[in-house]
Amino acid sequence: MTGTPLTARDVAIRCVQLMGDGSPSEFEALVHPDAVNHESRAEPPAARGRGPQAFHATALWLRAAYSDLRWTIEEAVTEGDLVVLHTTMSGRHTGTFVTYDEHARPSGAFPATGRTFSVTQTHWCRVADGRLIEHWANRDDLGQALQLHWIPPTPGYILRMRLALRRARRDRAARAYRAFRP
Repeated sequence: MTGTPLTARDVAIRCVQLMGDGSPSEFEALVHPDAVNHESRAEPPAARGRGPQAFHATALWLRAAYSDLRWTIEEAVTEGDLVVLHTTMSGRHTGTFVTYDEHARPSGAFPATGRTFSVTQTHWCRVADGRLIEHWANRDDLGQALQLHWIPPTPGYILRMRLALRRARRDRAARAYRAFRP
């Protein structure tokens, strides 16, 4: 990075926005190699590690399910190395959103509805050495599920969810097989 160093507030804001449009090199520049996302427990295996690659994996997971994904920063508060962001996340549900269990196995799948959503979130970001090193979030998942018509599900959508989950589990098994095949 050149020019004036970014403040902790600037780093936190850009790191949240990277989820919608950041490149791997931008993640490398702004996410600490030891960074941890405390929200990754329901995310795919690649997102559960540390550092820029794991954060980029989270972004790819979100982008696979949502197009026009963006975060509007409503408020930012900084206290030392901690930045709290009140945001609005919005987008369109155009791909299957897969959730994962504690063993990183697909546990739920929500097929695309084509609907738009806009929900509030609070992101807690710790910055060290000019890079994001920790992230926590509080999200309005219920509001998002209601806007996307995931709940209450229609019988037809329940069937689509079951089929999408079966595909996600089959795809995970195929990837695992290819990874260990001699």
